[in-house]
Amino acid sequence: MKKKLAILLGLLILFGSIGCSENEPKKLGTEAMGEFAPEDAFLDGAKHPYYGSENAWNQRFFYEQAERFYKRRGQRAMLELVKGNIEDAEDYCRDLLENDPNDLEALFGLVASLANQNKIEEAMVVLEESVSKGLPFSRYIAGPRDILKPLTDSPEFKDFALDYKIELIHGPMVGMVTENSASFWVRTAKESEVQVRASHSSKMHMASLTDVKKTSATSNFTAIVTMKDLKPNMVYFYEVLIDGKVAGNDIPSFTTYPAKGDDKKITVVFGGGAGYVPENERVWKTIKKHRPLACLWMGDNVYVNMPENPNAVHYYTYYRRQSRSEFRKLVASTSNYAIWDDHDAATDDVWLGPYKDKPEWKLPLLDVFKQNWINPFYGTEEWPGTYLNFSIGDVEIFMLDGRFYRTNPFADNPTMLGPNQKAWLLDALKKSTAIFKVIASPVPWSYESKKGAKDTWNGFHDERDEIFNFLSDNKMDGVFLISADRHRSDAWKIERENGYPLYEFMSSRLTNAHFHPLEPGAMFGYNEKQSFGKLIFDTKKSDPSVTYEIYNIDNEKQHSFTLTKSMLSHKE
Repeated sequence: MKKKLAILLGLLILFGSIGCSENEPKKLGTEAMGEFAPEDAFLDGAKHPYYGSENAWNQRFFYEQAERFYKRRGQRAMLELVKGNIEDAEDYCRDLLENDPNDLEALFGLVASLANQNKIEEAMVVLEESVSKGLPFSRYIAGPRDILKPLTDSPEFKDFALDYKIELIHGPMVGMVTENSASFWVRTAKESEVQVRASHSSKMHMASLTDVKKTSATSNFTAIVTMKDLKPNMVYFYEVLIDGKVAGNDIPSFTTYPAKGDDKKITVVFGGGAGYVPENERVWKTIKKHRPLACLWMGDNVYVNMPENPNAVHYYTYYRRQSRSEFRKLVASTSNYAIWDDHDAATDDVWLGPYKDKPEWKLPLLDVFKQNWINPFYGTEEWPGTYLNFSIGDVEIFMLDGRFYRTNPFADNPTMLGPNQKAWLLDALKKSTAIFKVIASPVPWSYESKKGAKDTWNGFHDERDEIFNFLSDNKMDGVFLISADRHRSDAWKIERENGYPLYEFMSSRLTNAHFHPLEPGAMFGYNEKQSFGKLIFDTKKSDPSVTYEIYNIDNEKQHSFTLTKSMLSHKE
């Protein structure tokens, strides 16, 4: 029986209006906020739970929200299967299909529920229907493998699969790009040897080869291979080899980073709020048109909301996104860096506490995240997390984990980063020689962005002050902030008494149907359609600049604002 300690604050936040269809924008409605946690979060009779949420600790996302939000429907069917409620899963999927016979995720869930009742012949009929309507057959190979095992072990499935020679399930995803190297993430259908070959020519003339890695069930059939000795600021075409044979027909390309001091302009795209909404998956095509050197995934990248040991819901949520052709083409063309926020780390407005290995599902959920992204590193060996930093030419980006070591904001002296991540950040900032230093947070820095809430930096004033004062004390020029979480795109100006203003650019409505209202304190904002932030750095001007642009899903520019280095400099 779960214990809930609620300290109601009478705070209203927008959270959704019932009765809208999925493709209509939705404001988010009202919910009470306070401390909510399971019994094991209260250590030794403590007044406050060491981990928990500002909202109810339950599975409401998969039930109360499934009617309104498409992203929750397939998850709900998968959750019923995980719980062993197989007939309930079947009934739920059939209800969805009665309303929309072309609902591909409902068809997928129905196949899984039928197979788990040993109704293989009927499952295969629905499988064929789903594939004919556009669901990639590879979805059934990807899994979740434990849920689909009754299907994939059947002679009927194996016979049908002979018409599909699928070796590469997900990816390639490019990452860890530097001026002379790049890495590639893939997921294979079975245990396989993986290698990539790349060339300046799309005909693969004089191609170079990466190292060879083998996928296995232990790694969820993923592998990362690395290519070295590349040239700076150069386009490379590449192919994935599975067991020595070319996988797929596409020949994607990426660009290596410029060397420090190079005069090339640098384009980076960032955003969060990417729940699965089929009609909005086209945003990945829009982003790809901008040819970014890097894509920053700022949190709430898939919306899992399952704070327990990894199960089929976690894997299913990643797989449906990774199987989208639009997403695959984007991540195959640019270097990807990801942090998580509450909906991917555990649940809404969560704090996970100061311990690296408590609660017991904390590290396993981080492992799931690591299996599905391609960051250069994940925190430190002693204090892991999703935080990282990397450089592109004369720009350095520091991406923070705002959940893994966050402590209870209702208790005394709360921290969002934890002492070790904070020490890492301050040390990395001090060592940086970049012209522009970008500090990326999964939640807003500006207090006015979500007034009254403790989930943003508004709940961690002392720690934010400590970071900002560190910048002033060390005369660090060229710093600005980016963030996500609120379902809109904004620009903010944070005035400081002891230094130049810190500008914050926020974007977190990549695919989400629902939005948050604009706030009056912002310099400008946009929430009418799905959107993303674009940063264009020009470091060779006499006064180097960075321009923040907001584009919507239809590739329409909404706002633009330029910062110069002189605007981000301490006075002598």
